[in-house]
Parts: sequence; structure tokens; C-alpha cells
Amino acid sequence: MEHRSIKFIDKLRQEMKEELLVQLAKSILYEQALVKIDGEFVGAVASIPQNKNSQDLNYNEIFIRDNVPVMIYLLLEGRFEIVRHFLNTCLRLQSDHFQTRGIFPTSFVEVEGKLIADYGQRAIGRVCSVDASLWWVILAYIYVQRSGDRQWAITSEVQIGIQKFLNLILHPSFRDAPTLFVPDGAFMIDRVLDVWGNPLEIQALLYGALLSAVGLIQMDLDDKGCTEKQAKEDLRDPENALIGQQIFRKSYAIAWIKKLRSYMLKHYWVNSKIVQTIRRRPTEQYGDRVTNEYNIQTETIPHWLQEWLGDKGGYLIGNVRTGRPDFRFFTLGNCLSATFDLISSTQQRSLFHLMYQNRADLFAQMPLRICHPPLQNEDWRKKTGFDRKNLPWCYHNAGHWPCLFWFFVMATLRHKQRQSSVDNLAIDLLLQDNYEILSKRLPREHWAEYFDGPNGVWVGQQARLYQTWTIVSFLLTHHFLKVNPADVNIMDLPSLKDIKNA
Repeated sequence: MEHRSIKFIDKLRQEMKEELLVQLAKSILYEQALVKIDGEFVGAVASIPQNKNSQDLNYNEIFIRDNVPVMIYLLLEGRFEIVRHFLNTCLRLQSDHFQTRGIFPTSFVEVEGKLIADYGQRAIGRVCSVDASLWWVILAYIYVQRSGDRQWAITSEVQIGIQKFLNLILHPSFRDAPTLFVPDGAFMIDRVLDVWGNPLEIQALLYGALLSAVGLIQMDLDDKGCTEKQAKEDLRDPENALIGQQIFRKSYAIAWIKKLRSYMLKHYWVNSKIVQTIRRRPTEQYGDRVTNEYNIQTETIPHWLQEWLGDKGGYLIGNVRTGRPDFRFFTLGNCLSATFDLISSTQQRSLFHLMYQNRADLFAQMPLRICHPPLQNEDWRKKTGFDRKNLPWCYHNAGHWPCLFWFFVMATLRHKQRQSSVDNLAIDLLLQDNYEILSKRLPREHWAEYFDGPNGVWVGQQARLYQTWTIVSFLLTHHFLKVNPADVNIMDLPSLKDIKNA
């Protein structure tokens, strides 16, 4: 009896400690991170400056990418007006310049009453963040689904913004592949790390963005009672020009989505069996009926892959390029692919098995490693341009980012709710253990941006403290694990089946 009382008291103390930590994180978010524009909260700065006189590079700006977890959390909190103001402000800043028409800014900031947006002209390497534009469309769809604000979705401003976005994405090019070709540094990995071309994270976001765009267009067409046949008959009327664009680009986007998914599953997904098949394919083939389209040589397949995959593991590789596949494991792209159902339920199980099997590498002392393994030695020198921030086991070169953990939580819990065959006990223990790591370490390390070293023990050499998405990642993790696991469906997007029926 006495033993039970001690356990009950310990549990109560733990719950009180957790609640205090959650309240601390929420107070930092609401009282220090969120900023106002036009008298209303519009988003959060990247990190909270500890010295009021310090500008600290551009961390005082509002980044679309960094505000993804912020907006998701605000939706869970029912703060719909902030999310709507954020989306509208980004929409106001959508570029109308000839070469960049349709893109959304990487970040923006108010200076002397004027909004200053960065479309890549101020970034290191002068690279535009392609993921910002893709995330806006996804967030717009999630906002409408969670808030029920369909009236916002069918406004001409929103629908025209979606058309400008699709016009930017769905255009003729010199390539037949459905993937989006981008330069190095165009997404969360925003410095040179040999990810140019068709990196996984961009393709996963492209898939989600196209699904979201189709869903938002369909809302407007349904509201207008517009059928495809009627729209084609009325296209000569100038007032129906937008409807014509919506019909055309919706059908084009649906075809692109189907082609993209087939392409990703064919060329990006690997497991032990597939790797063995790749190793035995002939090279130097030409023509339509070839088995080795990208002329992959056996020597490009790394030796670590065999043990990494094991018998049951599978994942989407980082990049597909002629003769140079990138077999590195990128955490965010794989987690998003599971959440958006780009990969099947069976493949999701293989992915989670692989991540559990390699938990010592990926989770270690601070979840979650952004990519594995790092570029080292001559690879690091040549492929990063001697980037001191991206030293091996640092920053984006296999550093540890606590802001990624909630994506893994969402992907696994979402799968668990839909599939009873997943190994629940192993995943539950992994989630709980790493939640406790975050609870203990993040406040002590002042909510650092990232962590360095093979085990993620050291605070990142150039890491900013009180990083907003580190704080909000903890809040989201706590919400999904401790408050309401059912809310992991917040990022459910239209399925291919739903789109076909529509």
C-alpha cells in the first residue's frame, strides 16, 4: 500500500512538472515570440533575441518555414484569426515579378511600417526557399479544414493566389520527370550540402501542395455549382476566365500528382530486395525499354546501406540524379511522405521499423538527426565548399534538430490509428523515451536551435537559443502524446481517391 502511494505521489509530481514546463513554453511563444503587424498577431520570429539591441542576423524575421509548427499549434489552440492573418500577409507578399511570379517569400519583417520580404535576394547563396511556397498552400488547406472557414478559401484573392502558384509549378520544361528541380539550399537544408536537383523534401512537399491546391480549387467550384462541362461551354465569357484556369489546372495537377507518386515509388523507394536488384542491373542502356534509366553503377551504392536497411527496413532516398543517386536518409522528407500518404501503409511500417532499428543514430541523445550519414573528409570539402557551419555531425550535415521530432510523432501516431499491425509497444516506448529527453534537455539548454556531434550531446556551435520552432515542437509533441492523440489528423490532405470522386 505504501509503495503504491509513493508511486502515485511521484506520478503527480511528474505531471505537475510537465504542466509547469508546458505553461512556460506557451508563455514564451505568446508573450515573446509572436509579433504584430497591422495591430494583429501575424506570426513568430525565428528566435527570441536575448539582447534587445542585437539584430542577430535575420532571426528576428517571420519565416514561412519556421512558422509551420507555430500555425499548426495555433490551429490546435483555436487561434484561427492569427493563422488567417499570417496566410493573408504571405498572400499579399506573393511575388508578381516576371521571373519569380507566384512564389511566396522566405521571410518578411516590418521596418518603419513597411513590410520587407526576402525572395532569396538577401539569403546566403541568394537562393529562394522553394519550400515556403509549397508550405503556404498546404497550410491554407489545413487552416480551412480545421477552422471550417470555407468563405476565406473561395475568395478571389486566395483562388488567384493558388492559380499563380500552380502556374509557377505546372509549366513546360526541358525535363519529362514530374519532380521539381531546385538548386542547393532551397529548403530546410538552406546551405550547400549536395542536395541540388530533385531532393526528397521538395518532392514530398510538392505532392502535399498539389493535393492541397486541388482541394481548395474544388471548394470554390463546388460553391459556384460549376461542372467541368459547364465551364468549358462558358470559357469565352471573360467573367469565367478564372473558372477556366481552375478547371484546366486542377485536371493538370491531378495528372501530375498521379505521375509524381508513381515516379517516387519507382525511383526513390529502396529496401534490401530493391538494392540487390539495382546492383545487378546492366548499365549503358539506351532506348525506351531499359531497366536502369539513370545509369546507376554498382560502386555508387554505399556499403553502410546493407546494415542500415536490415531485412525489414525501407525508406525514400534523398535524391535521384543521373549516375549519382543520393542514398542519404533525410528525416523530414520521409516523415512528410508518410504523413501525406505518398508511401503506402506497408511502406510506412518499413520506414518506422528502419527508424526504430537505427534509433541509436537518428535519435541518440537529442531527437532527431536531420540526415544520415554526414558528408566527411574530401566529400565535405568539395560538396559544401568548406562550409564551417556544415562540418560533419554539425548543423544540417547530420546535426540533431529537436524541431523535427513532432513530425515523427505525427507520422507514427497517424499510422498507428489506421493500422493495427504496427508494433505499437516499440513505437510507444521510443516516443515516450524521446519525449522525456526533450522535456529534460530543452529547458536546460535554453531551447537551442540544433545540437552537434554523433550523439547530439553538444549544443550547436552556432545555434541560436530560444528558437521558436524548438519550443513549439515540444508543445506539439506534448499535445499529441499527452493531450489529444486524435489531433494528428490535422495534417490530413485530400486523398487521390477523394480527388478522383470529386
